[in-house]
Amino acid sequence: MSTYPTQRHRRLRINEQVRRLVRENRLSPDQLILPIFLKEGISDKQAISSMPGQYQHSLASAQKFIHESKSLGIYSFILFAIPKNKDDIGTENLNPKGFIAKCLQEIKSAHPDIVLISDMCFCEYTSHGHCGIVQTKGDIVHPKGYVLNDPTIDNLKIASVVHAEAGADIIAPSGMMDGMVEAIRSGLDEEELFNTIIMSYAAKYASGFYGPFREAAEGSPTFGDRRQYQMDPSNQREALKEVEQDILEGTDMIIVKPALAYLDIIQLIRQNFQVPIAAYNVSGEYSMLHAASQNNWLDLRTTAIESLMAIHRAGASMIITYFAQDFAKWMQDS
Repeated sequence: MSTYPTQRHRRLRINEQVRRLVRENRLSPDQLILPIFLKEGISDKQAISSMPGQYQHSLASAQKFIHESKSLGIYSFILFAIPKNKDDIGTENLNPKGFIAKCLQEIKSAHPDIVLISDMCFCEYTSHGHCGIVQTKGDIVHPKGYVLNDPTIDNLKIASVVHAEAGADIIAPSGMMDGMVEAIRSGLDEEELFNTIIMSYAAKYASGFYGPFREAAEGSPTFGDRRQYQMDPSNQREALKEVEQDILEGTDMIIVKPALAYLDIIQLIRQNFQVPIAAYNVSGEYSMLHAASQNNWLDLRTTAIESLMAIHRAGASMIITYFAQDFAKWMQDS
């Protein structure tokens, strides 16, 4: 390899046209998934105070939001439902005539050309805010407040069939229950829903970056936390075990959540597995850039694009992000 002055690396940075020509990684709206919060009982969208520019949507405002997003080249959406009625097991999530089923049916009917992903968990549907059925009386095996694994995956199986039959193209189980993918895959196959895709939150960490999401989805735990089932942020090799198990159970894609603080996890999974990887650019990552921008500490557009590119560069082929519309508009302007 020649050295300076013969080799001048800056030659390939001389202007924007050359920089584009030699660019190693490219990100487009096709690779972005936009979250939508659907709230029962509201007539129009409502601002989320901790997430500037984001809203809880009525079904009608969600339809408009999807139409607007499609005009920007965004065709993939992940839905989070906030029902009026919550109970200790999340019955509304199992209801084929309930709020989320109705939303899936009507959105898919109005927009058959989109990819509709249903976040499959119970935290938004339970009165206690945990991701499954909770042990109400402690015993020698399970303490009071423990989220019971096997009864929860039985309900995940039922709910996944409800969502798929209502119009979900992809089921995204996010509760980090052991065996959840196998249960869901068997439930879908039993109903001959063979083409329904599973996108498992295989490596979901018990992160401090979820704060604003708790307001958006109205699913904060009323006691304790979720560390008994979400992954310890200290662990890296454990993510490989989780991903491998979900692949063996039949997941088609996997999700790493959060994204920016876990770029090493994304890269490690990319190096070891061939499945498509989605990374969730979570609410805290979104809101902290907005907060810094509002204080004129950072430029929002520059840092948001840089963050998304870092996630993609680490190995994510898809990114779930609240910046999806912004990114698409920025690309049109560039």
